[in-house]
Amino acid sequence: MSVALSNRFQGGKAFGLLKARQERRLAEINREFLCDQKYSDEENLPEKLAAFKEKYMEFDLNNEGEIDLMSLKRMMEKLGVPKTHLEMKKMISEVTGGVSDTISYRDFVNMMLGKRSAVLKLVMMFEGKATESSPRPAGPPPERDIASLP
Repeated sequence: MSVALSNRFQGGKAFGLLKARQERRLAEINREFLCDQKYSDEENLPEKLAAFKEKYMEFDLNNEGEIDLMSLKRMMEKLGVPKTHLEMKKMISEVTGGVSDTISYRDFVNMMLGKRSAVLKLVMMFEGKATESSPRPAGPPPERDIASLP
């Protein structure tokens, strides 16, 4: 997939095309979830799916449509919850049901909308609540002098 793009395009153009292709694939999967009767009673489903798609795309490092072990490691570190290799393998196994070594977007959405409380779901929900409750200050930090340091 990326080899065909790299023959015609390079750098940012190829990356942009990969991201656009991935976004179309994820939007198609979102439409499937919106049409699924199983999730018809879910509140704010379109908004939730849009948020899930954005978060998934942020951590799908190779743009292949799957979150692998290294992408999950980066996600956990960015969220401030670093995990060991074995803990991450267990998380992936918990989300995929032990079928795969990577988390597909369908698995990700099923986990986030499901009733089970997977560790990854709890971390993602905690990260969302933390960013909502405490907005980060904009601009450069205030200047400090030596006397104000602890």
